[in-house]
Amino acid sequence: MEPRSFDGGADRPRSAADGQTGRVIVVGPYLRVRKTDPDAGGILAVRDSDARLDEAAGLARAIDLEVAEAVLTPISQIRPATYLGKGKVEEIVGVIAAHEADLVVMDCALSPIQQRNLEKAWNVKVLDRTGLILEIFGRRAKTKEGSLQVELAHLNYQRSRLVRSWTHLERQRGGFGFMGGPGETQIEADRRLIGDRISRLENELKKVQATRRLHRAGRQRVPYRVVALVGYTNAGKSTLFNRLTRADVQAADMLFATLDPTLRALTLPHGGKAMLSDTVGFISNLPTQLVAAFRATLEEVLEADLILHVRDISHEDAEAQERDVGAVLRQLGVEADGGRILEIWNKIDRFEPEQREELENVASRRSPDHPCFLVSAVSGEGVDELLLAIEQRLAAWRSVLDLSVDAADGAGVSWLHRNAEVLSKELHDGRYAMTVRVDETKRDAVIERFGAVLRED
Repeated sequence: MEPRSFDGGADRPRSAADGQTGRVIVVGPYLRVRKTDPDAGGILAVRDSDARLDEAAGLARAIDLEVAEAVLTPISQIRPATYLGKGKVEEIVGVIAAHEADLVVMDCALSPIQQRNLEKAWNVKVLDRTGLILEIFGRRAKTKEGSLQVELAHLNYQRSRLVRSWTHLERQRGGFGFMGGPGETQIEADRRLIGDRISRLENELKKVQATRRLHRAGRQRVPYRVVALVGYTNAGKSTLFNRLTRADVQAADMLFATLDPTLRALTLPHGGKAMLSDTVGFISNLPTQLVAAFRATLEEVLEADLILHVRDISHEDAEAQERDVGAVLRQLGVEADGGRILEIWNKIDRFEPEQREELENVASRRSPDHPCFLVSAVSGEGVDELLLAIEQRLAAWRSVLDLSVDAADGAGVSWLHRNAEVLSKELHDGRYAMTVRVDETKRDAVIERFGAVLRED
C-alpha cells in the first residue's frame, strides 16, 4: 500500500477500499460456539449466520463494491495469526483467483497483525467489519460535523495499523552534526502526526457539542419536547420520519442511507408540537470508535424525552437486531425501563393477513408498560394510533388548566394558541372559557398571567 499523508488537511486518510473497482469476496468467519446473552436473561443471542453474511454483503454494496461471492466459513476457534485456520486461508486463495478479486471483506474485527498476514497470504487488500463501516460512514457524511466525526473515528482506527502503510520502515536522520542520531522511525512520525490531527478534531467536536447544547437550550425555551427515532440500520426510520413530519429526508433500501441527524417539527393530533429527531442507524458490533466519535450526535438520543425504537419486524433476524439496538442504547446510558421507549414494529405491509393477525395478537399481549405499535411507514397504516400514543406519553409532562380570558384580549388568546394546546374554547358573556394543556415549563406563566386553575383529574 502507498503511504498515507496526514498533513492535518480536510481530506481523510486513504482506506483499504479506496480505489477498488474490481470484484470483492465477502467472508463470514463465524464461530460455531453458541453463546448466551446475560443481559437477555440467558436467551440464546446467536445471530443467524446466513443473515449475518447477507448483511455483510449489503454493507459492501453500500459503497458500490461488486460482491463476486459471499463465503460462509464456520470456525471452531480464532487463530491469533490469521483469524482463520490454514485450510480456510488456502481455500479462499482459490476463490480469490477464480473471481480475480482484489479486495476481501472479513465480517469480523481483525487485529493489525491478522489483517497484514491475510493480505500477504491472499496478495489482495483486506478490510474488516470495522473498516468497512467506517468507509460507509465516510461516504455518507454530508455535513461538516459528520465529516469531523467520521475522520476522528477513522484516524483512531488507522493509528494502530500504521505498520501496514509502510514497507520500507526507514528511519529519518535526527540530531545535529555530521553523523546525527537515528531519529524517529517513519511510523513514529506518522503516529505523532495522527495524534496531532486527532487532538485538533476533538477540539472542533467540543465546539460542536457546545453548539448543540445552545440549540437544545433554545428549544427548551420554546419549549418543545424532543422525540428521537432509533433503530437498526435499514429498519425504516427515515421513511417513518418523512411520514410523520412530511419531510423529504433521504430514505432508501440500503444500509446507512442516513447518517447526519435531522430535526423537524412534529404536529400531534390535538394541535400540540414536538421535535422529531432522525438519528444514524445502529448495527451489530458497531465500532467503538464510531460510538465515541458520534457521541455529540447521539446526545440527541440521550436528551430526548421520548425514544421511538423502530424495528423491521419483517426481517428474519428481527429479535437479534432488537438486542443489538438495546446494547448500543445501554452503552449510551439509556435504559429500556421507565416508559421512555416506545417500540414500533415497522413494515407490516410485507405480511399476509394471517401473519399480520398473529402479530397483532402478540402485540396485544405485551405489558402496558412496554407496548408496541404495528405500522407501515410506506402506506401510513397505524401511524395515527402511533401519534396518539406519542401525544399521550408527552402529556405526562403537561398540565391541564381552566381559565377565563376577555374576548377583547386578542394578544392573550393568540399567546395561548402559540404556547399551549387548546382543548376547548367557549364564548360566554364576552369572555372565553378555555381549557388548555401546557408544558410544565409554561404552567406557572399561564397561571400568573390568566389566573388559571390547575385541573386535578
